[in-house]
Amino acid sequence: MRIAVFSAKKYERELLTAANASYGHELVYFDSMLEPETASLAAGFAAVCVFVNDLANAQAIGILAGGGTRLIATRSTGFNHIDLNAARDHGIAVVRVVEYSPYSVAEFTVGLLLALNRKIHRAYNRTRDGNFELEGLMGFDFHGRCVGVIGTGKIGRVFAAIMRGFGCEILGYDKFQNPEFTAAGGAYATLEDTCRRADILSLHCPLTPETHHIVNAGTLAAMKPRVLLANTSRGGLIDTEAAIDALKSGRLGGLAIDVYEQETELFFHDLSSEVITDDIIQRLVSFPNVIVTGHQAFFTREAVGTIISTTLESISDFEANRPLRNQVAAS
Repeated sequence: MRIAVFSAKKYERELLTAANASYGHELVYFDSMLEPETASLAAGFAAVCVFVNDLANAQAIGILAGGGTRLIATRSTGFNHIDLNAARDHGIAVVRVVEYSPYSVAEFTVGLLLALNRKIHRAYNRTRDGNFELEGLMGFDFHGRCVGVIGTGKIGRVFAAIMRGFGCEILGYDKFQNPEFTAAGGAYATLEDTCRRADILSLHCPLTPETHHIVNAGTLAAMKPRVLLANTSRGGLIDTEAAIDALKSGRLGGLAIDVYEQETELFFHDLSSEVITDDIIQRLVSFPNVIVTGHQAFFTREAVGTIISTTLESISDFEANRPLRNQVAAS
């Protein structure tokens, strides 16, 4: 099957090409992101392969359908960048990576929180300049603290298990409660109670209309002073302007994000020689108690390998008219 692969970086191209030797598809790589302005590049391709910052909205999907596309395969678990209703209306199937290594994101989240709490990023920069002073670098023990986990799917549960290993009390909020979470020592609470009691709050839920800005001015006001907040899920879970206000007031003791609401034009690009015009991200990185990384929490050999193999398997299943185990459809 001919596949138009959008937004594939060098490392992905190498891994996709190597893995595809077992599948025999024709992969054609495009440097650009998929969006309405670039969708015509996929004319004549039965399948397109996209990533998290590609925009498969109704307009783009209409163009894809007109060019003969019958399958969209996203190299991600999340699918909020794809208009599922438009795909259904145009007869285009959508598949995703239902799961990959949950340890990759969970372990990275813990790393962010440790760095944020113990000011490791600041100490690193200091010592490179010959400054070995400890003033301003004091953190707190995780042991005995309350950790709130919003979203208790596989990643959230792995994160909770790691934090429980530190000796933390674990609270969870999820619309769909999982007995494995409580069996591992977690306790469910309301969103309000989780935010109110947590010393550390970590987001591990998908971005849906219900979870958009689940952390907002109201939830931030209900949190303990100096709470640490981490988001390695989707940028739209946090109202960024409200988070900045909470940082300025001291309500937030620290913020660690691997995702950002307006990341499409920033993340996965080298902008080190350019003027970044996004004033919000510039304000965020100016805070000493904020760590921003560029959507790398998933980035381990194990996770990327699973993403690639699952994507190619789904495309092969579609080509062979087999059931699509990883299909996602409009509700």
